[in-house]
Amino acid sequence: MVELRSASSPAVDLTSVYRAEYGRCVATVARLLGDIGLAEEAVQDAFAVATERWGEEVPPDNPGAWIVTTARRRAIDRLRRESTREARHTQALLLHGPDEDEEVGPVRDDQLRLIFTCCHPALSPLAQTALTLRLLGGLEVPEIARAYVVPEATISQRIVRAKKKIRDAGIPYRVPGEAELPARLPPVLTVLYLVFNEGYTATAGPLLRTDLSAEAVRLARALADLMPDEPEVLGLLALLLLTEARRPARVGPSGELVTLAEQDRTLWDRALIAEGHELVRRCLRRDRPGPYQIQAAIGAVHTDGPATDWPQVLALYDQLLALVPTPIVALNRAVALAEVQGPAVALAAVEELDIPGYHLLPATRADLLARLGRVDEARAAYDEALALAGNDTERAFLQDRRARLAP
Repeated sequence: MVELRSASSPAVDLTSVYRAEYGRCVATVARLLGDIGLAEEAVQDAFAVATERWGEEVPPDNPGAWIVTTARRRAIDRLRRESTREARHTQALLLHGPDEDEEVGPVRDDQLRLIFTCCHPALSPLAQTALTLRLLGGLEVPEIARAYVVPEATISQRIVRAKKKIRDAGIPYRVPGEAELPARLPPVLTVLYLVFNEGYTATAGPLLRTDLSAEAVRLARALADLMPDEPEVLGLLALLLLTEARRPARVGPSGELVTLAEQDRTLWDRALIAEGHELVRRCLRRDRPGPYQIQAAIGAVHTDGPATDWPQVLALYDQLLALVPTPIVALNRAVALAEVQGPAVALAAVEELDIPGYHLLPATRADLLARLGRVDEARAAYDEALALAGNDTERAFLQDRRARLAP
């Protein structure tokens, strides 16, 4: 973590600034330049300048605005070195733009433009989500590769090709018109869901990245404002709110992971829960169920009352699995199955699943084996999960559970 301090001002945590502002700055600079690749390079250059200057000068009151202004100036310098007519035209537009430090603050429209551009149907699904996680969330290639359980080279190539395709095909940097929105929506919902998940359970380092989860919630709200009659948009927002509501109880006083069954429910955010429940009721009235709405309903059951109604959760997972028959949904269903029909039935379901590189599969299997008293097999499954887990908090949790097994 980079921390800069001047004689007359408090320390600036540049890593935190990067995480909080990177996506916003790229979105704003992309609007100014009309070129995502150039915007990303300019913002990276601006952060490099910040590492040098903020240690010698008084850090700015608004780091995001400073980054945007510096990135724009760096882009102008780069374009001046170019000789093409198009570059000179872009330079002229930039030179006539505002030069003062603009308030970055909420740049909802810029980030929605960025998401819809990155999720253009001309790009492959993996390219769409990888590019958005890189630009909006500021995730590095290794983090995205771990999230998708694919080689880093694959992610890197997809991102480079996606940016080139956006530039060469002239894909517009805008939110689509009303008629186009429904068809363009699914990958946008997927991206927001993945950004939130990365904030709620980071692929590496500490467990939580609250900047990412908060940004995903904010953008989901913006999308709901844009499409208030779309049930899956409301479902996604409800899911994120009901999940975020449990965050205060998810980490213990020493930073340890606290499972849902062990969480202190008095710490949950009741306002977010109430808002999430109301959104779920709105979805039910529309009677057009979709995957995000069903997941939101599961979240509503978890947060309704002093304990989870597991038979109801299992019934909802049955519906979700019928709509989205993926191994990860089946694994989550097995967790509910264990609470309703016991660990032996759940283990039989888990043994049929194959999710290479996904640490929660052997972790779930280890827990079920431990509950059945099959200690040696549980220990081996925990070892397998530890070899795959990249998050420090999750690794500590798995090591603790393994250590608790009887000799």
